[in-house]
Amino acid sequence: METIFTKIINREIPASIVYEDELVIAFLDITQATMGHTLVVTKAPYKNLFEVPEETLKHLFGVVQKLSVAIYKAFDAKGLNLLNNNNETAGQTVFHYHVHIIPRYEKDDLTLGFYNHMSELTSDDYKERAALIKAALL
Repeated sequence: METIFTKIINREIPASIVYEDELVIAFLDITQATMGHTLVVTKAPYKNLFEVPEETLKHLFGVVQKLSVAIYKAFDAKGLNLLNNNNETAGQTVFHYHVHIIPRYEKDDLTLGFYNHMSELTSDDYKERAALIKAALL
């Protein structure tokens, strides 16, 4: 599967690369949702989180942590979001596993919204949902 990310990895198109090793590559997101917005991408073309081997994912998130600290310092950010979309319903548009590191600033125009459904749920709803997750772990 060839994506825009495999083209970057293969140096077929340019990118502002900030980190690279044998398993992952990181570069500035072309959209720059905020200053310093960076993508960390697996070099192997895994479609989403569900396909990435555990050891590769551990390595990737170690790199995400190091880059997050560097980005936070480099741009004097006031906060940071990590974002990962898996499958089209969740907003994934490039089907090659990647994590967004998005530095946040006091007056940036980026909004991420979550609706609080707590008042709509009973304690039994929470118990049932927790049980479903625990059962799926087996």
